[in-house]
Amino acid sequence: MVNETQAPHLSADELRMETRELTVHYGESSGVRNVSLSIYNHRITALIGPSGCGKTTFLRSLNRMHDLTRGARVSGQALLDGQDIYAPGVDPVTIRRRIGMVFQKPTPFPTMSIFDNVVAGLKLVGIRQKSLLEEVAERALRQAALWEEVKDRLNLPGGSLSGGQQQRLSIARALAVEPEVLLMDEPTSSLDPQSTMRIEELMSELKHQVTIVIVTHNMQQASRISDYTAFFYVGDLIEFNPTDKMFTAPDQKRTEEYITGRFG
Repeated sequence: MVNETQAPHLSADELRMETRELTVHYGESSGVRNVSLSIYNHRITALIGPSGCGKTTFLRSLNRMHDLTRGARVSGQALLDGQDIYAPGVDPVTIRRRIGMVFQKPTPFPTMSIFDNVVAGLKLVGIRQKSLLEEVAERALRQAALWEEVKDRLNLPGGSLSGGQQQRLSIARALAVEPEVLLMDEPTSSLDPQSTMRIEELMSELKHQVTIVIVTHNMQQASRISDYTAFFYVGDLIEFNPTDKMFTAPDQKRTEEYITGRFG
């Protein structure tokens, strides 16, 4: 209804995205180098590694956020349903609608109403039909497990919500445009344990509707919620495996040392 491009039907564990030799350049230096990684449909992929290792840099490359950073350049390929999102003529705005992003800190528009926060992306592309906006707002808020808490106060400012609610509002806003992939950059790092648990439960529910890639510093969180895990270190992808294997029998010694707390 909202997406301009209809994605092919994929079953779980089929490829939704893939990077091939992807490198993010900042002038003469690079944030990540030659990363080839598979992202599977209706699964949660966790990106782990020490601070500054390239996790967020890689995540931002998946929906062309580096286009907005002066001096940044991406080489290699990032494929969505087999199509290179960096190919000539591909519209980055369309890509960011198909591949949504939730940031580390909640990002509601604080003076805008809860309702208008959710439907901001739809209004941006000219959708004004009230009944459609109301339908989408309720759907997105239900998907974000926030509807029952805010349904009677949709006209209040988004900034009036608690931190955990604001993060779920940010998730609802991302879901309103019906993305196929949802990127989440440490979405619980600024939240209390109870709110963190709510977001983790939400992600586990959402993966049945959308493919999720999450950056996390929390090893326990990665092991709890993800299906696949990628370990980054100093800009390189060291290992990528199903999460169960990664946390019990990793292939690489550096992975084992990081997971067991010997560095990082």
